[in-house]
Amino acid sequence: MKKLLIALSLTFSALATPIMAADIDGTVESRCTIATTVPGKYGNPSAHTLTTLPASGGQVPVIRFDTTLANAYYAQVSYPTSFSSSPSLSDNVTFTGTVAVKATGESGMSGYQAASTTTGSMRQYGLSVAGSVWLEATSVAVYGGNRAFPGGAYKAVVLAQCVAQ
Repeated sequence: MKKLLIALSLTFSALATPIMAADIDGTVESRCTIATTVPGKYGNPSAHTLTTLPASGGQVPVIRFDTTLANAYYAQVSYPTSFSSSPSLSDNVTFTGTVAVKATGESGMSGYQAASTTTGSMRQYGLSVAGSVWLEATSVAVYGGNRAFPGGAYKAVVLAQCVAQ
């Protein structure tokens, strides 16, 4: 009986051993940054059309991607597919646009446009060279049935993001 009590006390004391967890913290800073270098502006060449094209009084937004690490990120840019704010609209608005390389900071980036892929309004570029690339996103909005856009302020957003490969 004594042996049984000793065995049980050893078993229970082993189960009662305190357990501790130690945290490991860390911070990762992206090696890819994004900045708007030219803000976009809609021109209104006709009553039913808003466009960023300069010939129609607009301004095409330009986004700069800077990366310090090659082959680690994708640049993704989407032209707008809706207004983020506008007067009340009773009909559909059809959005079209393009995303294209405007300028590159390194000669090795010259093939970015040809190597890019498109899904809907989003174009993706593999940032295979460290440095800066400037991308522009045009936007054209046509109000349904060739109806005139109501007066007021219109805002749409070009979405730009660095995505880790």
